[in-house]
Amino acid sequence: MRALSCLVVVAATAAAVAQPADPWTLDAKFKAAKADDLKDAPGTPPPSGAVVLFDGKDTSKWQKRDGSEVKWVLRPNGAMEGVKGHGDIVTKEKFGGSFKLHLEFRVPYEPGGAGQGRGNSGVYVQGRYEVQVLDSYGLKSKNNDCAAIYEVAAPSVNACKAPTVWQSYDIEFTAPVFAGGKKTEPARMSVYHNGVKVHDGVRIPVDNTRAGAGGDPATPGPILLQDHGHPVQYRNVWLLKQ
Repeated sequence: MRALSCLVVVAATAAAVAQPADPWTLDAKFKAAKADDLKDAPGTPPPSGAVVLFDGKDTSKWQKRDGSEVKWVLRPNGAMEGVKGHGDIVTKEKFGGSFKLHLEFRVPYEPGGAGQGRGNSGVYVQGRYEVQVLDSYGLKSKNNDCAAIYEVAAPSVNACKAPTVWQSYDIEFTAPVFAGGKKTEPARMSVYHNGVKVHDGVRIPVDNTRAGAGGDPATPGPILLQDHGHPVQYRNVWLLKQ
């Protein structure tokens, strides 16, 4: 009977975490709070002078952390999709000073997951400072939810759209300032999530948020997109130096 009980528990657990066959289609069980939450955020084309990091055609501007070839999948919708085990990717170019980073993303529908187990990824500015990507739809946001500066600051409001729907980040970043080998000003960041300002000039007290690439914070760094084992998609990634 003990063995049978264990099998029942395992089967029940497996059923509880089962995911839909198509993570990009909402089922009848999903209820949106409002109709706009099911509408894609409008795409923003790169302005004149922007560095286009991904235009839907190839991943030539990117590499894995170890410098090897990117294994993320290019999709017909103009997105690149992280695949479990294919690793984080970073831009070949590194950036310092002040700049604006724009990207669009969508997280899968994974109703069997919870917390950090639903559509988890992240964008790291300079490879060091993460703005979390996660399915946090309908939640009271914490400092590890979508649009949080990871473990530093929660977004002021939850501006998430439903999973499977395209969303946007506009990140205005200023690198930390050093003089004589000492940091005189920390990195600062403002973030617009789907056009809503959720961080306003937040001073970042750390030099590397969790799982960041690290390195000397006084030097430029890449843009990093995280593989956290979920099929998160990205498109229309560009950066405007200021």
